[in-house]
Amino acid sequence: MRILAIGDVVGKEGREFLYKQIPYLKATYNYNLLVVNAENIGNLGRGITLKIYKELMSNGVHILTMGNWTWGEQELFSFIDNSNVIRPINFNGVPGSGYKIINYNNQKVMFINVLGKTFMEPNLDNGFILTKQLIEKEKADYIVVDIHAEATSEKIALAYYLDGKVNAVFGTHTHVQTADERVLDNGTLFITDIGMTGSSNGIIGVSKEVVLARFLNGLAVPKVLATGKCQLNAVLLDLDNKTIERINYYE
Repeated sequence: MRILAIGDVVGKEGREFLYKQIPYLKATYNYNLLVVNAENIGNLGRGITLKIYKELMSNGVHILTMGNWTWGEQELFSFIDNSNVIRPINFNGVPGSGYKIINYNNQKVMFINVLGKTFMEPNLDNGFILTKQLIEKEKADYIVVDIHAEATSEKIALAYYLDGKVNAVFGTHTHVQTADERVLDNGTLFITDIGMTGSSNGIIGVSKEVVLARFLNGLAVPKVLATGKCQLNAVLLDLDNKTIERINYYE
């Protein structure tokens, strides 16, 4: 089973660049399932609309994971229950599910989304325990986990906690791909962060001017997404052969 996981897609620039690259990615990497982190995919870089969701599905995406901006577009409340969007498992009392099982060639592939608590959302439920309880209850041939977290230590800790119980754990959220892809002691594939898909002409997808103003002057100026040349960051997870390959493409 070969899974291609695309790093946080940011805004219109990111999703249009992704659509252009999917035929090349499919032909080159011969993946079975395509998973995309979509919490920043809206036009303002927050959340997802029904129109964008339908675009992604029609372009061959199989599953969408989210994160801290899951509800950046309120429209998601109306369609998440009947979609292939999974929101973090440790959200409490909201629509949707923290996991989804995709049937592929008579094999069940479970995708799980977890949101980190460190430096992010301390009042969330414990994603470590909820994930472990889920995989003990729901059976699947393959299990892949996206942990959307700020702290690298939290991502690594979850991977070790689940080592041997799931096939792969990859991190999202920081928008910068890490160079620590590896196979853990008990066979779980892991990388701390798979990166970002969007304009490379900014700072993690946001206009340089906006971010620099915050650091230089402390100005809380409105968020403006970067435009111009794009990048695509991803990983190819070969769950049977236990290999993980980083993918980077820059215009």
